[in-house]
Parts: sequence; structure tokens; C-alpha cells
Amino acid sequence: MRKTSFFVAITFLVACNSGTDKSKMETPKNADSTTMPKQQSLTYPYTADYSSDFEIGDAKNAQTLLQLYRDFDNNTLENSKNSFAENDTMIFASGNMFVGTRDSLIALATKSRGQMGSVVDSVHAWVPLKSKDRNEDWVLIWSREISTDAKGKKTVRELQETWRFDKNGKINLMYQYVQESPKMTPPPKKK
Repeated sequence: MRKTSFFVAITFLVACNSGTDKSKMETPKNADSTTMPKQQSLTYPYTADYSSDFEIGDAKNAQTLLQLYRDFDNNTLENSKNSFAENDTMIFASGNMFVGTRDSLIALATKSRGQMGSVVDSVHAWVPLKSKDRNEDWVLIWSREISTDAKGKKTVRELQETWRFDKNGKINLMYQYVQESPKMTPPPKKK
């Protein structure tokens, strides 16, 4: 369900201005210098449209997402069906978009995944986050996907994904950015 082959085209846009200036970050007044490194007061050249007030989030959300990756690799997406919110799930990937119910997402993703050969993900890193001022849970994940079609052709993609979880711990939004394997061109020969 995180693959680009089945999404409808759209442009990524998230601009939810909270109306507060979070461009200055300071060390909390109650911070203990023995437990927290000293941070200097900074003034950033931009103010975040969405949020700049994050902390480490719930590790269970990362576990849910990693199980979804495993189910995608194993072509057993139905096992992760309950990881998604029932209604109004949104997926944005490579200029494409899906908006719909959990059942329609799973059906579409299962069909798409069934047309692929083997898939193996290598997860580089993940981090669960919580936007404190918006009270929203997210998981960021970086991975490499290697798929092999029926003819043995391999495709390698580097992925960066951002997943949002609702208050019930269900996925309701995902953004995916893909770097296809670059075609290596040899450098020009010196004359």
C-alpha cells in the first residue's frame, strides 16, 4: 500500500499554520543540566507551517508500521488491514494520491502487490514522533525496496515515508518519497 503504482495523481501540500511563532527554540527552564545538554537559544530563518514542537512518540506505532512492511514483503497485506483507519485514509506518493476507505485501500494494494514479483525491504531507520502542539503521532521511516519481477529484473528504490496515526493508533495518512535507482553513466573520457 505504500507503493506508487496504484495512486491517483496530486501534488503534496501541507500548510497548517498554527498561528504561533516557533522560530525561537530555547532550553526549558526546568531542565536539569545533568540530564539535558545545554542548548543555546536559536532564531531560525523560517517558521514551521505545521509544527516545530516534536518529541519522541509511541514505539507501538513504529512496530505497527514495521509489521505492515513485513506483510507487504510477504504479500500478506490482509494481515495489516486493521492497522488502518476505517474511513478517509489518504496516501500521497510520487505525485499520486489515494483517498478512501480501508477496505478499498487494501483491495487496491493487494491487487497491485499481487502483480509484483518478490519484494524485500531493508529498513535503514525509523523514529516515532509526537507533535506536541498538534497532539498528533507520526512515524518516519527510511528504507530500500528491492523488487524482482517474473523475468528476473530487479528494481531498487530508496524510500522516505512519513506516516500519521490517529488517536486509536490507526494509520490515516502517509507521504512517500522515492528515489529510483540511478542509471549510472560513466564519466567522459579525457582527451
